Amino acid sequence: MDVVAACKAFVAVSGNGSFTDGAAAARIPQSVASRRVAALEAHFGSRLFERSSRNVVLTPFGQDMLPSARRLVELAEAMEHNAERAKLRPFRMAVPTICPPRLLARLITDARRHDLNLDLHPAKPGERAELARTLAVRAALVAVPPDEATWRVPLGLGAAADPGVPAIHVETLRAGRAERQAHRRRIWIQPEDDVPHIRDRIIRLRDAVGLQPAQVKVAQSLVAATAEVLSSTDLLLSSRFQAADLGLHWRPIGELELVRAYDVTAGSREDAQRIRTLLPGAIGRCIGLSSDEVSSAAGSRQWE
Repeated sequence: MDVVAACKAFVAVSGNGSFTDGAAAARIPQSVASRRVAALEAHFGSRLFERSSRNVVLTPFGQDMLPSARRLVELAEAMEHNAERAKLRPFRMAVPTICPPRLLARLITDARRHDLNLDLHPAKPGERAELARTLAVRAALVAVPPDEATWRVPLGLGAAADPGVPAIHVETLRAGRAERQAHRRRIWIQPEDDVPHIRDRIIRLRDAVGLQPAQVKVAQSLVAATAEVLSSTDLLLSSRFQAADLGLHWRPIGELELVRAYDVTAGSREDAQRIRTLLPGAIGRCIGLSSDEVSSAAGSRQWE
């Protein structure tokens, strides 16, 4: 038996003097009000009303029980009101600056379907981790090593012109002796990928294939890096989705596989798990997974 619902019916009937008027006040059918009051009487083992064809009157037992029933109904209504207010309280979360605004808007919309009012704060990797550490945000999408990740976004190289090959080998950027320093092609690392498990691997590859140190550079911003690539034969380290959004031709790296790897960190495990389980697809799209990659990842991790 739903005691709260039964008490609501009891209070409504007693306040209106009849099951018909009480049911109308409680916005339930008269038959439902009758069943709920009868269930409450059976639960307590005593009658709450003396019934006649025209009205109902509280029994002495009903008079004794009515104050407690009212308090229970008022408390339940207060809880419902507080729950609605809690759903509207902003859930501040730090997200990568690379996330397109239209996809962030879709993330917020998807979250609202789960009674989650997201307040998104775009930030660079180090800033997101610090915001989470200091509890300046309730949760953050942070860069992690691939084996600790919930989301993995494959990286490759984007070029202004079609490379004409299925993969770009970094070793082909090695300059000949006669080639001037200014003409050496570079790989630009955007701030989102300036993290050890990405930056250090591409630098080790640079050194292994004999490129000059200046041929792998960390840009001040994605805009600056993209401008360099669009005006030269340089390459941008990026995801396939991001390259397409920037008008670049994307290819995987021939010598190694790189991924952006993300997980959620939060002040409470419950908050982190809530984000992981409620919004995996929407977050995946924001960070650069294609629809097929989102579906594949969801299937492999049994996301709901």
